[in-house]
Amino acid sequence: MSDKASLTYGGKTYEFPVVEGTENELAIDIKALRSATGLITLDPGFKNTGSCESAITFLDGEKGILRYRGYAIEELAEKADFLEVAYLLIFGELPNAQQLEKFHSDIKAESHVDEEMKKILDGFPKSAHPMGVLSSLTSALIAFNPSSVNVSSEQAMYHAIVRLLAKFPVLVAWTLRKKMGLPLDYGDDSLGYVENIHKMMFKKPNREYTKNPVAIEALDKLLILHADHEQNCSTSTVRMVGSSHAGLFASISAGISALWGPLHGGANMAVLDMLEAISADGGDTKKYMAKAKDKDDPFRLMGFGHRVYKNFDPRAKIIKKAADEVLSSLGVEDPILEVARGLEREALEDPYFVERKLYPNVDFYSGIIYRALGIPVDMFTVMFALGRLPGWIAQYREMRLNGEPIGRPRQVYVGANHRPFKALSAR
Repeated sequence: MSDKASLTYGGKTYEFPVVEGTENELAIDIKALRSATGLITLDPGFKNTGSCESAITFLDGEKGILRYRGYAIEELAEKADFLEVAYLLIFGELPNAQQLEKFHSDIKAESHVDEEMKKILDGFPKSAHPMGVLSSLTSALIAFNPSSVNVSSEQAMYHAIVRLLAKFPVLVAWTLRKKMGLPLDYGDDSLGYVENIHKMMFKKPNREYTKNPVAIEALDKLLILHADHEQNCSTSTVRMVGSSHAGLFASISAGISALWGPLHGGANMAVLDMLEAISADGGDTKKYMAKAKDKDDPFRLMGFGHRVYKNFDPRAKIIKKAADEVLSSLGVEDPILEVARGLEREALEDPYFVERKLYPNVDFYSGIIYRALGIPVDMFTVMFALGRLPGWIAQYREMRLNGEPIGRPRQVYVGANHRPFKALSAR
């Protein structure tokens, strides 16, 4: 194999180096393309453009592989907890017992959110979308932590990371409790990280908090499965904003806004909207699977297939088991969830979907679990953000430590040519 790629243009041939990743991924390094040839590449959506070299997450959509720092997602979901995975993503290695204990202790020490943040929260009506509230609150943290992170100082970076991991779950819980009309809760330092999140979200003011191990384990798995997913829209946004040397909190706030879109983090909301529409129409899953196969029918089946995974979504296999356990343990009887079971059964048995590998994806199952846990539909993307937080932090940290230049895509201009200005009276 040649380690050069050739481009012929204008009667000249130019050579560019080929870069190979540790998983044998190949890329043409075109950093010198414009200076050498006067050309740029045009790649709408950056579908064929690598924006960076990263050591965090490996994804092979054709083979259905997802690994964090080399560890298979299946093994991490089974054997690790969310805080261990967060440490792994951010710092590169799984923590030993002492490192994990210190990490959790440092997070708990920073979990207090300034009381004045409540005034900002009070300014939102109950009808405000939770993602807008969360993005605003995360951005507002900057006012209470105004100094920018000194990325050359491991201690300063560590302190910023710990503060964000500590305060973000509080903001998530407050966003939910504001929506539900419940008093705000700071949680309990005696609990584990995910268990504390569950308590902050769901503790009722008039009763003792009762731990539900099945619900907490399912939530832990969901957060692990969403923790990072390579250079997607929100992650690229975090890196792009951070490349201007904006602070960590500001960059994460931008990532939340990117995640909000229905084509990205809102996919599991779309699943529940679809299930509710099918249920309202009588719940006939066979009818809607037939509509999905009809090219002339505008109906689209949400939560099946994936734009990256061309075979199967490895996360879906893991979360399907958790969904079955949650529904069985909680004894949930919900017509929406019965519709979901029907669609899943149809898709796994229908040759049309099997041949096209249109399997239920992680968004399909995560929406089912969140609904079973009593989380409102418009909070689903907030939960996605909570899981993705360690990945965003890891990507920001890597980008800054690598000294990557400020992001500045090029364009091909297709507007009007130069034209003279006309006075207002002559227009």
